[in-house]
Amino acid sequence: MLHEELSHKIISAYYTVYNKLGFGFLEKVYENAMRIELRKLGFQVEQQKQINVFYEGENVGEYYADIIVNNLVILELKAVDSLAPVHEAQLINYLKATEIELGLLFNFGPKPEFLRRIFTNNRKNLLAKTQFTTNDTEDTTNDEEEK
Repeated sequence: MLHEELSHKIISAYYTVYNKLGFGFLEKVYENAMRIELRKLGFQVEQQKQINVFYEGENVGEYYADIIVNNLVILELKAVDSLAPVHEAQLINYLKATEIELGLLFNFGPKPEFLRRIFTNNRKNLLAKTQFTTNDTEDTTNDEEEK
């Protein structure tokens, strides 16, 4: 599995935060707590990283990834009753818009949930006439990979 050890440590950090805070807080509270927990583990953590999306060479918008860990994993955090397909689609779009191949979607809802998604760069090259770049400035577990 892609970045297996790193993803296991991130998932462990998620459960640590979930067990300490429970559910009911706003997403930003969990984002800040995840930043603290991941940095305690020695990871490089970037919050609200801007991701620019280009089409035909022109910037058509930007997204903000909740957390990027070691420039290898995108974390998308939710604090909702349960994960929905739109949440997974958001994570997949973040992966499409970067060279990062692994994404983790965490829900701090009434029950802990997460999804792991992989979107390999060789598949991204098949996206016709679309170019994506990142801005360099500064359970139930469903453990399926994109095939």
